[in-house]
Amino acid sequence: MDKPQHECGVIGIYAPNEDVARMAFFGLYALQHRGQEAAGIAVADGQTIRLHKDVGMVAQVFTPQNLAPLAGHFAIGHTRYSTTGSSNLRNAQPFLIETLHGPLALAHNGNLVNTAELRRELLQRGVGLQSSSDSEVMTLMLAGAKGDTWAERLENTMPKWQGAYCLTVLTRDGVYAVRDPWGFHPLSIGQLPSGGHAVASETGALRTLGCVAIREVKPGEIIALSNSALRVRQALPPQPELARCTFEHIYFSRPDSFWDGLSTHQVRVRLGEELAREAPADADVVIPVPDSSTPAAIGYARVSGLPHNDGFIKNRYIGRTFIQPTDSLRKQGVALKFLALEENLRGQRVVMIDDSIVRGNTAGPLVQLLRDAGAREVHLRITCPPIAHPCFMGIDMGTYADLIAHRMTLEEMRDHIKCDSLHFLSLAGMMRALGRTSGYCNACFTGIYPLKVDTAHTKTGFEKAIV
Repeated sequence: MDKPQHECGVIGIYAPNEDVARMAFFGLYALQHRGQEAAGIAVADGQTIRLHKDVGMVAQVFTPQNLAPLAGHFAIGHTRYSTTGSSNLRNAQPFLIETLHGPLALAHNGNLVNTAELRRELLQRGVGLQSSSDSEVMTLMLAGAKGDTWAERLENTMPKWQGAYCLTVLTRDGVYAVRDPWGFHPLSIGQLPSGGHAVASETGALRTLGCVAIREVKPGEIIALSNSALRVRQALPPQPELARCTFEHIYFSRPDSFWDGLSTHQVRVRLGEELAREAPADADVVIPVPDSSTPAAIGYARVSGLPHNDGFIKNRYIGRTFIQPTDSLRKQGVALKFLALEENLRGQRVVMIDDSIVRGNTAGPLVQLLRDAGAREVHLRITCPPIAHPCFMGIDMGTYADLIAHRMTLEEMRDHIKCDSLHFLSLAGMMRALGRTSGYCNACFTGIYPLKVDTAHTKTGFEKAIV
């Protein structure tokens, strides 16, 4: 689909006398929407770390048989969509290595912007690299870092990492949660009802595990989950200007997530309300592109006074399939994922609400589906500004050449999509919906990045170095 893709979801658990592998599995299941290319779980028992990972969805990768050997009190897990490094088993996480200080496993959500420099330093020191992932670079840097404890080694290494990182790190007798000082992506920690703690990319995964007293891991913070009390260390001061990813609220996070004190569902409703104020339409019905746009359509309908109804039925089980369709099925395009409800559309002037347009290759077919079902007019409304710049902080939006808003004017996009009118929410309107005036990264809309980036870098840029 024509959507930005997230890199991954991470989870970490300390739960004495519990089946932590099974808990990690259900935590990852709740984070499946953040990445569908690979999944892995590593478990420590105080002496060793055992790992299982593979390419595929969480339910494809894990079985009762391969979870059974993963016994211990500590676990980390990862579900992956690739941003640095292509999608293959070599790049699947967690990464597990043996070090001078014992086994070490790491799971990473985000993207470093200085990976090329860090890779070069490792290679010059004679350190071998087996993958094209920045996460392996982070693992190897930690293995050789100075410090008497893993917390000290993390603290000594974090200043060298430039960019977005939410980490869960597993040693033989502990789990560490780490967040970059810009706070790009969410990471939260909660208390388990049976004792112990869990940390995850989204609060919904923690609530799935029954967690209470949930709070964010603060930017620049290291939290140790171990047999002793929860240990918190502010390793780096938060950046003076935080750079939370606005797209977490617009699209990525589950609607039941809370981040920065905000309910994602309520933010999306307000995005729709702002859009209705900025871009009303003379129409009969408001139709969302399910699922992430549904709350925004409710908000648009509420402010505009137009009825809200279903216009698309989504096949929620097709997901990121690894079985490619035949040529004849491929020509069906979006019909593999969406079908239109003719009885709700026939003769109607429709406002179609969607959360974003990236490459522009599915908005047109969706508009055509509505027209084929009998819609008289289709007015497309998008709940964020035009995406005219790539992301280098862990979101795969492609290159400048891939982005339709970089190549075309608004009128050209409207003609390309073949809708009757097209409007994107303004930057000011989007921030009003968040109730924030600062602290968010909007580089994909503005081209103003919170730190220096190499705009020529591609996600598979290191593949040529791998044999």
